[in-house]
Amino acid sequence: MTTESVEPANNPKGRSRVGKFWDAFKNIAIIFSFIVNIILVLVLLLSPKPLFMAKSQVAEPLLVDLDSAFAALGKTVIKSQVYITDTMPVVFDLPLAQNTSVVLVEPVPIQAPATFIFPAGGGAIHGTVQLVLPEGLALPVALNLMVPVNTTVPVVMQVPVEIPLAEAGMAPAIEQLRAVFKPLTGALQSLPNSPEELLQPIIQSAP
Repeated sequence: MTTESVEPANNPKGRSRVGKFWDAFKNIAIIFSFIVNIILVLVLLLSPKPLFMAKSQVAEPLLVDLDSAFAALGKTVIKSQVYITDTMPVVFDLPLAQNTSVVLVEPVPIQAPATFIFPAGGGAIHGTVQLVLPEGLALPVALNLMVPVNTTVPVVMQVPVEIPLAEAGMAPAIEQLRAVFKPLTGALQSLPNSPEELLQPIIQSAP
């Protein structure tokens, strides 16, 4: 008859084995990561052309185009049409002074007192004169009066509108946007464009 001894799950020896294995795995992972980083750095140092190409062909043109776009935005003029439909009150006095003719539309009777004096001291006769002005008679009239005008006039028009963004208060914001990218553009333009430019100061300083 054989007996087997079963170690409990919380055996300190088992936990120490797991800890040692985990420590060994971490050390290997750290060493592996360090080696990969060294390889990447060496690749970048030995083959820097992609970096210089990205600088001269991607980053610099992009920043220059952004600055040009912001500058053009400050010169943009918004052109539109404003449609106005409203009524306008008109109140004023119209002076009227002119000569005209008035045509009678019906007969107009006229009755006025009159005095007839006979010549050579023959005396005078006082009486009444009655006349009828016929329809259609044109009478000359001199007008001199003030005509009050009080009315409303409909207003329907299309007004062209031009709004320069710089004059509309956008100039400070646009300049701030350009100022955000100017330091980055200047720093990028100060970097060399090729490995030869990078090594030129070192070669010139060499004896």
